[in-house]
Amino acid sequence: MTASLRFLLAAAALAGLSAPAQASTTIEVNLTTNQESIPIVPTTTLGAPRPTAFGHATFVINDAMTSMTMFVTVSNLDFTGSQTADINDNLLNAHIHAGTFPPPPALQNLPVVWGFFGAPFNDNNPNDAVVTPFSTGVGGTISGKWDATEGNNTTFLAQLQNILAGRAYINFHTTQFTGGEIRGNFPSSIPEPSAWALMLLGFGLMGVAVRRQNTREAGRLVQN
Repeated sequence: MTASLRFLLAAAALAGLSAPAQASTTIEVNLTTNQESIPIVPTTTLGAPRPTAFGHATFVINDAMTSMTMFVTVSNLDFTGSQTADINDNLLNAHIHAGTFPPPPALQNLPVVWGFFGAPFNDNNPNDAVVTPFSTGVGGTISGKWDATEGNNTTFLAQLQNILAGRAYINFHTTQFTGGEIRGNFPSSIPEPSAWALMLLGFGLMGVAVRRQNTREAGRLVQN
């Protein structure tokens, strides 16, 4: 390693350590039936099979890490009670659950820490929840914002480390499966913005160093 490369890597480390964390944190979560703590076999009230529910959620924690916005799309759960004739797929409640169990929380039922559909409902300071049933088909979208002081006997700030460590999941509960029909576990490792800033800065300066080294080597070859 050349002296210039060593210098640039050291500069990257120092700059990364001194740079403030000014980036939001995005978390992507898939919701499926097989993440639930019990086997899920969706049926109608008469025992006939019904379509398996699934979904996707995007969460964005703000720069200051004082709130988290959410956008979720779910298919094959009845958001209105009238999207299908049967009641088993009716959406009752939807929450984020979290706790101090080791990640991942698969096959564990963690406490409700923030409810955004049904009860308990905690998106209330202010109420940011927007529920939009599909115009055709079965399902819908939900958006909301978990503000700093909101929570079910807790707060967002108190649960932030559980979320970042993957000790949390989003859960949708139905008439047939009151304990949850589809779940999405948060990933167990989520780099904080400061870590991303350090890595990106380091990679950028390493690229500059490598280009300079290649240019010098090319110059020597030409001279020789």
